[in-house]
Amino acid sequence: MSRFFALSRTTHGVLDIAAPAYCALLWLGGFPRWQTTALSLFTAFAGYCAIYALNDLVGLRSDLEKFTGARVNRGYAVDSTVHRHPVAQGALSMKSAMVWTAAWFVLALVGSYLLRPVIVLVLLAAAALEVAYCRLLKITHLRTVLGGLVKTSGPIAAVLVVDPNPSPFFLVLLLAWLFPWEIGGQNIPSDWNDTLEDRRVRARTIPIRFGFEASGRIILIALALSVAASAFLPLISPRRLGALYVLVSLLLGYVLLLRPGLQLYRLKEGGLAARLFDRASYYPLAHLALICAFLLGGVPRAM
Repeated sequence: MSRFFALSRTTHGVLDIAAPAYCALLWLGGFPRWQTTALSLFTAFAGYCAIYALNDLVGLRSDLEKFTGARVNRGYAVDSTVHRHPVAQGALSMKSAMVWTAAWFVLALVGSYLLRPVIVLVLLAAAALEVAYCRLLKITHLRTVLGGLVKTSGPIAAVLVVDPNPSPFFLVLLLAWLFPWEIGGQNIPSDWNDTLEDRRVRARTIPIRFGFEASGRIILIALALSVAASAFLPLISPRRLGALYVLVSLLLGYVLLLRPGLQLYRLKEGGLAARLFDRASYYPLAHLALICAFLLGGVPRAM
């Protein structure tokens, strides 16, 4: 089973579930019914398994090119495995991978419909954007924008679970926190770390297009925007989270995003890009722990 879970990058996917979980709790200001929570977690797990596996299937040709003449690095601490890109490595057949991906996608569709039918559209949009993101690897570095939209689709779906008519203003605020986190903490650092492989296949990425100096600046700007936006997230919640919550949130942003981002910008070493990616992967989980602590601590609802 390790090869199948490697296809879905399950370790990373489980960490990613923290983002929609956090957004749902923040938006609701409390914990949903256990039935809703259980179905939501299962659906999120199925969705991430399907989307990550889809990434490998659609990007198979490029992955095969990357393996030609050299091995692809094993990834990062949160996603390190000898079976990275298992289909491209020949560790998993294309047929088995397609069945695995389809099964999880069907389960995600069923779970989405049971939670709220409109979430089916969010899942389908995320899958379409993921396909486009992979197809644009050799065409334009602007595909990074699509990657950001894919990563924000899960949190949007989570908000729709707890609120069928969410405030557009608060949704924009949520996206202002999530989108630059994905761009500066995940997408560009990942491409930075994979620069040698990407050059081998003539990929178009931000580090290749603009160089490491400019990429470092873009990363810092994106991370600073995400951390700044986190200070306003308590406005979304019906709970009075207070100054302490904001202070801890900013501290998390500094430790997990800004500090490793500054190190990467100053030293410009590929290993530091992987370190930033790892630290940033735990950022939503840290916020999930933070909101849980405040909710379980009995912080009163706002009037």
